[in-house]
Amino acid sequence: MKAFSDLTQREILAVAIASEEEDSRIYISFADDLRERYPASAAVFDEMAEDESGHRRQLLEMYESRFGSKLPPIRREDVKGFLKRRPVWLTTNLALDTIRKEAEAMEFQAARFYQRAAAQTTDVDIRKLLSDLAEVEQTHEAHAQELGAAHLTESAREEEDKTQHRMFVLQYVQPGLAGLMDGSVSTLAPLFAAAFATLHNWPTFLVGLAASLGAGISMGFAEALSDDGSLTGRGSPWLRGGICGLMTALGGLGHTMPFLVPDTWPHAFWTATAIAGLVVFVELWAIAWVRARFMDTPFLHAVFQIVVGGVIVLGVGVLIGGS
Repeated sequence: MKAFSDLTQREILAVAIASEEEDSRIYISFADDLRERYPASAAVFDEMAEDESGHRRQLLEMYESRFGSKLPPIRREDVKGFLKRRPVWLTTNLALDTIRKEAEAMEFQAARFYQRAAAQTTDVDIRKLLSDLAEVEQTHEAHAQELGAAHLTESAREEEDKTQHRMFVLQYVQPGLAGLMDGSVSTLAPLFAAAFATLHNWPTFLVGLAASLGAGISMGFAEALSDDGSLTGRGSPWLRGGICGLMTALGGLGHTMPFLVPDTWPHAFWTATAIAGLVVFVELWAIAWVRARFMDTPFLHAVFQIVVGGVIVLGVGVLIGGS
């Protein structure tokens, strides 16, 4: 992937053209999905789709006047830092609030892209066009925030500040949850394999400690290097990396600490193993709850993915260690 700072003016315009075309198609799909249920909101998305088409025409005219008719084969997916969108528009009968949140996120990202692109561009006319588009996208974001207001209860509107909640999820919940999932699940197999291979607490603790800290360092760097946050608004990469790494380590250490029970205690190994198993159960259910609460995942679906998957990984470790 190419760093945003390395993009030429030609590539910036090409990415913008491709982005506006895709966003227009997405808004059309939203409008078609809402037309029978919420015709007023569908009309808003039709208007937004037409606006995106108009932006594309403006950008294309500017590009052709500067660089000719041939566009380089680059899209926003090829640029480091763009937020990967969930393809919710491929699903029919979406809740209006779900569509509104997605549109709000799209416009927020588009506005940040144009602001950053304008600051990086030296051509006066191109910079003016990009700055103007940034202002337009900001008005669209506000428009997206208002969508469905008539269909939401007063209590729901009071409970949630939409933009703040979205950014909280992006900056803290997502990296923290990814780390907790990786630390809690990926360390189960080596920890319990070591436990049932040695039947002693101290060597098991050392294996769990090494696995937890190693996973925390690896996940922390992976998160920090995956996105610099300049376009997505996900905040400092090192803050996200720190959160992800810390939660990864904690996820593994949670079921490692019980093996500090001294081997001299009566039934020390089975006591530590029972406590670790209980900790694993609590960890997996907590992860499932967080996914259901913040990531719009149905709770039973989250339970199946996390709890069942974690139990399978734990079972693999027990089987390997006991063989």
